[in-house]
Amino acid sequence: MSGSPRGSWATIPADEERYRPLYARVLGLRFVNPGGVLCFLFFEGAVALAALLALAELVTWWAVLILPATVAAMVKLNDMVAAVVVRSAALVPEQERDRFRRQMEPAVGRARVDWVTHSVSGVVVAASPVPHATRVVRDRPGHPDPRHGAGDRDAGSGPRHTHSDPLG
Repeated sequence: MSGSPRGSWATIPADEERYRPLYARVLGLRFVNPGGVLCFLFFEGAVALAALLALAELVTWWAVLILPATVAAMVKLNDMVAAVVVRSAALVPEQERDRFRRQMEPAVGRARVDWVTHSVSGVVVAASPVPHATRVVRDRPGHPDPRHGAGDRDAGSGPRHTHSDPLG
């Protein structure tokens, strides 16, 4: 891979390189900067997972060597992809970047919303209790409404329907 020397694209200053975790330094990561806990999970976690799988006899003992190496290869590949993305983004002219930022700005304002009234024919729902004299307790004369109990027993409870329910 040709390109500029490591120092010009590196995101970590040279004096801070010695404080990076050994895993990141050994892999030579330049754009992906995992912390200590993540490096621990990448290496020791992969070794522990492979050992558990080998103890459960799901894989051979070679997995203890292969799994951490595979994880390291994926982390290095991720770093290389990040390098390509950063380099390609650096080639985009400033004018294009500004145009993209203008296009992606969120528009703040108010939108008109047309409210559609949804109504069910024949059903009246009251938000507050209706006086007893105007409340319909029975749908048909002589037969108590099975949904609301019999007669005045539940006279103080919620809204009533003025017409019979065609579905129920």
